[in-house]
Amino acid sequence: MPVAFQSFFDAHAGVVLGFLVSLVGPQEAEDCFQETFLAALRAYPDADRDTNLRAWVLTIARHKAIDAFRARGRRPDPVADTEDGPWAPRASAPMPSPSTADPDLWRAIRALPDKQRGAIFLRYVADLPHREIGEALDCSEAAARRNAHEGLKKLKETWS
Repeated sequence: MPVAFQSFFDAHAGVVLGFLVSLVGPQEAEDCFQETFLAALRAYPDADRDTNLRAWVLTIARHKAIDAFRARGRRPDPVADTEDGPWAPRASAPMPSPSTADPDLWRAIRALPDKQRGAIFLRYVADLPHREIGEALDCSEAAARRNAHEGLKKLKETWS
C-alpha cells in the first residue's frame, strides 16, 4: 500500500467498519469493508484531495452495503418442511431464513462436501434442474444428480 493511502486507511478504517456494521450487520461488514477499501485503493490516485475524503470513502462503503443488500435479496432462502418431506419445494409458501430454520439441519448441510452441499442447495432450495446444477458446479448432469443423491443420503444418516 502506498504510504499516503496507508495513512488514509488508518485514519478512516474504524469509522468505515462501524458504518458498515450498522448498515449490513457484523456478518457481512468485513466483506463490505474489504471491498470498500479495495475500491478506494484503486481510485485513490485520481481522488481530488480537496474533497472530503471521509465522505468519499463512506459513499463507497454505502454503495458496497447496497450491493450486499441486493445480493442478499437474490440469495434463495431454505425451504420449509412440507407434508412431502423437508426437501419438497413449495411454490407459494414463504421460505424461512437459515437463522429461523432448524440449526441442526444447517449444521448437517454445512458439513457436507462442497459439491454435495451445492447440489442439495441448488436442487432443493433454488429448485434448479440437474442440468443447470451441473453447469453451476462445473460437472455433468449425471454428476449433479449423483451429488444431490449422495448429499441427501448423508443428511438422512446424520440429521434426525
